[in-house]
Amino acid sequence: MVASMATTKITVTLPDTQLEEIRHRVATNKAASISGYIQRAVQKSLENEAEFLASVEQVLMETGGPITPKERAWARRMITPRKRVTKPAKRWTAA
Repeated sequence: MVASMATTKITVTLPDTQLEEIRHRVATNKAASISGYIQRAVQKSLENEAEFLASVEQVLMETGGPITPKERAWARRMITPRKRVTKPAKRWTAA
């Protein structure tokens, strides 16, 4: 990361347990600061996402190119949970 990079102060809400862990890492010199730790975590997340997307793109190109709209619709139908249709219970009547 470049030291002269422009920054903006924001508010982030974290679970208490995560903040405690980050503070512990700062206290034990495993991280320079809370902000620095979060900046590194965000940067790593962005890099991981870019790497994943590049891998998906490479696999798609090796297997026939981008997904067509028809293939995307099929995949969406396959992964979308289906609502179970239940039949009304039969009522038994005395003859």
